[in-house]
Formats: sequence, C-alpha cells, structure tokens
Amino acid sequence: MGLLFLACLLAVFPVISMKSPIFGPQEVSSVEGRSVSITCYYPDSSVNRHTRKYWCRQGAQGRCITLLSSEGYISRDYEGRANLINFPENNTFVVNIDHLTPGDSGRYKCGLGISSRGLSFDVNLEVLRGPGFQNDVEVYVADLHGTVTINCSFKRVNSERKSVCKMRGQACLTVIDSNGYVSSNYADRAEIKIAGTSQLMFSFIIKQVQLDDAGTYVCQVGNGPSAEKSKADLQVLKPKTELLYGDLRGSVTFDCALGSKVKDTARFLCRKRNGKDCDVVINTLGQKAQAFEGRTLLIPKEKGSFSVHITNLKKEDAGNYLCGTHSDGQLHEGYPTQPWQLFVNEETVMPQIPSVVKGVVGGSVAVLCPYNPKEADRLKYWCRWEDTQNGRCQPLVESAGLVEEQYNGRLTLHREPGNGTYTVILNQLTPEDAGFYWCLTNGDNRWMYTVELKIVEGEPGLKAPKNAVAQVGETFKLSCHFPCKYYSFQKYWCKWSKKGCKTLPSQDEGPSQAFVNCDQKSQIISMTLNPLSEADEGWYWCGVKDGPRYGETVAVYLSVEERVKESQDISQVDSAPGEEVVESSVREVESKVIQNPRLFVDDKTVKDVGDPADGSRGSADASSSAGQSGSSTVLVSTLVPLGLVLAAGAVAVAVLRARHRKNVDRVSIRSYRTDISMSDFENSKDFGANDNMGASPVTQETALGGKDECGTATEGTATENIAETEEPKKAKRSSKEEADMAYTAFLLQTNNMAAKVQEDPEKV
Repeated sequence: MGLLFLACLLAVFPVISMKSPIFGPQEVSSVEGRSVSITCYYPDSSVNRHTRKYWCRQGAQGRCITLLSSEGYISRDYEGRANLINFPENNTFVVNIDHLTPGDSGRYKCGLGISSRGLSFDVNLEVLRGPGFQNDVEVYVADLHGTVTINCSFKRVNSERKSVCKMRGQACLTVIDSNGYVSSNYADRAEIKIAGTSQLMFSFIIKQVQLDDAGTYVCQVGNGPSAEKSKADLQVLKPKTELLYGDLRGSVTFDCALGSKVKDTARFLCRKRNGKDCDVVINTLGQKAQAFEGRTLLIPKEKGSFSVHITNLKKEDAGNYLCGTHSDGQLHEGYPTQPWQLFVNEETVMPQIPSVVKGVVGGSVAVLCPYNPKEADRLKYWCRWEDTQNGRCQPLVESAGLVEEQYNGRLTLHREPGNGTYTVILNQLTPEDAGFYWCLTNGDNRWMYTVELKIVEGEPGLKAPKNAVAQVGETFKLSCHFPCKYYSFQKYWCKWSKKGCKTLPSQDEGPSQAFVNCDQKSQIISMTLNPLSEADEGWYWCGVKDGPRYGETVAVYLSVEERVKESQDISQVDSAPGEEVVESSVREVESKVIQNPRLFVDDKTVKDVGDPADGSRGSADASSSAGQSGSSTVLVSTLVPLGLVLAAGAVAVAVLRARHRKNVDRVSIRSYRTDISMSDFENSKDFGANDNMGASPVTQETALGGKDECGTATEGTATENIAETEEPKKAKRSSKEEADMAYTAFLLQTNNMAAKVQEDPEKV
C-alpha cells in the first residue's frame, strides 16, 4: 500500500513541476574562469515577493542540495564567489556565480519555498574549457556568428601544400587547402593566410561561426607520412538566451538587438520547431502567422533593433523564438540571430475579458480593456491594428480627450468599471469597422490587449431618431425606446464630447409600442432640454448599463436653429397659400348680409334702392315714407315669427358648433379666424350672394338707437342687427366650414321672411 502511495506521488510531482509558475533559462553555457548570471521569475504576489528563494544542485538520487538562499545561506563551495539577490519589484531573483570551473557543470533548480515543494525550474549549466593549451592541444573559444582565427605552426620551412581538416570520428575531412579547395560547408566563410614561405606558421580563419563548426581541427603541411601536423580544438559558445515571462491573456515584448553592423534588410521573429526549423511569426515584409493574426505587431527601430509585441498570450505560445534578419524575411544560417525563450504563466492576474465582440450595422459595441490596477491614472488608448508592414496601430481615442475626427459622435472612452478595466464604446457601426483593435496604456506593456470586432446580421436593440431639429428657446424632448431584454438595466441619456459622455437627467415615459413582443416590459426614456440654446447642439446618446458595465447605445444628432420672427411664424404655421384672400372674401360676404338683408330676396338679385347708380333716389324716399306709416301696424306681427325663427336657428348653430368643435383644422390664436374653403362661396350662389358682390356698401350703425340712412330712428332694427352681428363673430372664432354654411343659409332665409312680411303683412 505504501509503495502504491509513493508511486502516485512520483507520478503527481512531475506534473506539478511542469505547471510550476517559476521560470528561468533552460540552458546556460560559459567558459572556464568567467562568470554567469542566472535570472529566475516568479508570479507577482505579496506572498511570492516575501517567501524564501533558493538555488540548489540536483544529485544522483533526485535530492537537491541547497547552495544559496535569500535568507543569507551560502554553501562552502560558493563562499566568496556566488550570491542570490531578490528583486521583488520585478518579481525576479538573480544567481551570480564567478570563477567558473568545469566542476560547476551540472543540473540545478531555482525555486521558492523549500526544494521539495515543487515550485522550481530546472536549469542546465555547462562550463566550457578556456582558451590555451591542454594536453598539447590548443583550445579556441568563439562566439556564435563571430570570427575565429586558428594559428597552425610547423617546425621547418616548407613550400608544399598546406591544408586543414576536421575530425569526424576516425576520419579527417578536408575543409580547405592552399591550392584553392574549400568545402561546401565553409564556402565564403573559410580562408588560409600564408604570410610568406619563410614563416613557420599559417592562419586558418572562419567567419560567421556556426554551432556545427565546434570540434577538433588538424593543420597539415605537406603530404603523406612525412607531413607535419598540429591539432586545435574549437568551442562555440551558444548565445545567451533572452528570457521573456508573460501571464496568460497578457502581453510580452521582444526587444530584438542584432547589432549596428547589421544591414538594413527585412527583420523577422520566428518560432523554433523540431530543433532547426523556425516558422515566421511576423516580418517587415508583411508576412504573419495565422495563429498570431491581429495580436502581433513589429515596430522597426534604428541600428538593427526592432520590437515585436504579442498580446492575448495562450499556453501554446510558450517556447523558443529567434529574432533575425535576411532579405527574404526568414531564417538563414550564418546570419545574425538572437534567441528568446518565452514562458506563459497560467496563474495569471489578467482579468477574463472577451477577445471577440459582435455588433450589427447601425448598432454599437462596448469593449472592456484591461490595465494595471496600480496605474489607474495612466493615459489609456484604443487603436486600430492594421495589417501593414510598418507596425501601425492608429490611435482612435484616449482618456485625455483625443478622438479621431472621423469618429466624432461615435466613439468614447469611459474609466468605468475601474479596478483594472475601462470601457470603449463605438456606435453607428458600419461593415468597415470590422477588424482588430488594441487596448493600450502609457504604462505597463504587459497589459496590452487585442479585441476583434465582427459585424453580423441583425437589428439594433435601441430605437431613436438619427437626427432631430429644434429652435432656440423652445422646450425640446427626445425619446428612446428600449426593448424588454433591458427591462432591469439602468437607462440613461448623455451628451457626447471628446472628453466623454456626460449623463443628463431623463424621465421614464412608460411602455413602448415599438416592440410588439415585450408586453409592458419595453420602455421609453426621454430627455428634455428647456429652454433650448445653441450650445445644446451636438450628439446625444441613450444607452443601458448593468451596474458599472456599459451596454448598447444609440446616437442622435440634434441641430439647433435660430428662432424665426413671430410674424413669420404665424404666416408659415397658420396660413395656407391664398388663405388671406379667402378670409377677405368671407368678411365681405358677412358684412353685406348683415348690413342690408334686402340685398338677398328669393333667388334673384334686386338692386338696392339706395344705390346711386340707379338714379331713382326720390323713388326710394317715397317708398321709405310709405313703409314708415305702416310700420307701427305690422311691428308686432313681424317680430313674433322672426323671434321664433331666430331661436330655432340659434339651436341649430349650437348643435353644429358642438359637433365639429374637435375637428377644427387650424385656428389662428392671434386673429381668432377660421379657415373657410372656397366651396362655401360656391354654395352661396344659390342665395344670390355672387350677384350682389358689386353692390354699393350700406352704412352700418353699430350703436344702439342709431339712425338709418333716411334719418329714421331704428332701435328695434338696430337691436336685431346687433344680435345678428354678434352670432357670426362667435362662429367665426371657433366653428368649421359647415357651421358657417348653415349660418349663412339661416340669415338668407330670415331676410326672405322679413321681406315678405313687410311687402304684404296681411298674409302673415
């Protein structure tokens, strides 16, 4: 049972070690007598910053003997030549070892806590022999891609063939000779220099040293058994691997430095595969790996330097990379490279934020962006990643108030929800908005983040007019319709500016009829501006929030116009073309009916007796005298039926006015006039109105007890005329066309009856 438990532990611990968040160099090489510095990374946390750090050497039985610790312990072998320094601000600690010896070669661990816990990383240290003679063999040490000169000496002057070969097992394969032969593996890289025939030495030079060049070389003068030979051992130092530590979903930056002597050719970053192959991640020729689409950016710099950013790190991104240069943007042997090792920490502090957002044409998206909570006051940006070879990410908006001109009214940056995330809102979406966008700050580059925006089919959820027009000084209300899915969300109106979108007071208008399947859960939220001013012109947004997180928005542009003059308002609003002419005709008809009822008798036109064009003024006077003598006789018989007719007409007019009161088309508040169509006057022809439009006007007395044209007192008649005049004024102020037609017919009928009574009172 105990053996089974131990086997389980042995099976589990390697897994724990593989997932350990501690990270360091896998291989370190140096030369005897030199020094080495080994950096180990640990996750950013208060516990990790203060816990014990150690450096131990692995033994044959799996034990790890501590050599250094952050608590001050130093083993006897390291006394005076090694130390361990913790850098909590960088989440790293460094092991420094001086005066290396071949005995320092071996396998080590750097870790946190105790050596048996598993929070560690394996490091292989190789110490190469230093330059000089060892067992009659001269040792040379060369840097990768560097140049080395091997001196071949001999004892006597000899003009015979000189050559250099390389040991491969028991054989020695010729590399170069003085007759001009050069092996294909050394073409354009190797040469022999002979100072003169009297010299007892020649030089073998290798340029652009490669790892395969390491080994034992044999210098030879002459041929056959009598040839002089000497040996040289070449060791090639592997370049120091740069370490890169990143958090899952975070970002890293490869700061590549190939040297100032590097030609100005295409730069690239590739990922090593199968030991030798290196797949291009990105280069300055525009090539990008599909797995890194939208989340990598190459920025050229001066003197052979460039930077490569990779965002939204994944577990599979961990591995070995090379920075390099070549005209075709790919790795070639013999050209400068810089090795990198990337580690992705799965115990990340990065928030889980969607890397893909979807929106519809005309709609909006709210994008969450991360930032280091310790750098809340840092400037925040949002830029668009472009698929170009110049490493461009065009800034669109920033927290300081910058907004790209073409995005005015469409884009804003909110500091909410805070505590490590901010929000970018883009609305009025178009198909051209699809693509990759980057969240940035001017602080910690590890918090850069990429979001892909996809435009899909659908309709915006919020409904509001795209544009609105209002006048200065008036009260203006703008409404926004919210569907039922946002019933529990906070709704708001805000005014957009380059510095943000300032929230405005709003009112709940109750259920909306714009959504047919939401019952009472859809809402209308309105915003009122009172009084409106020119400063109110601009973009307004209505939107929703779920706590501190922003959701969908819709934008409305409000145009504010100067208020037109009051007289122009009345003419434009209350008067239709030709209305003033119609109103003048109406007033003229009503005046003639009231002033002289005898103008309309039966259906025929009768000339007014007072018309000067008639030439019979004396006849009119005679008729007037005769009428006066008989007026007292027929006064009672005239007034009684006339009163009954007037009462019946008043009731009819009141009913018609009440029926059509709600259907008044347009009423001028200042003039209290009613629109009357020309059809009314066409109907009036039946009563003789048209034939008398040219009759001479009759003087109208408005004072009670005034005199008529002949000087006779007409108190009763004046009273009747006043009553008849007041009634049309009331109808004129508030009735419709039909009420006016009925009233006109009533007046004509009354005039006819009065004329008949006066002509023949005995028939009444």
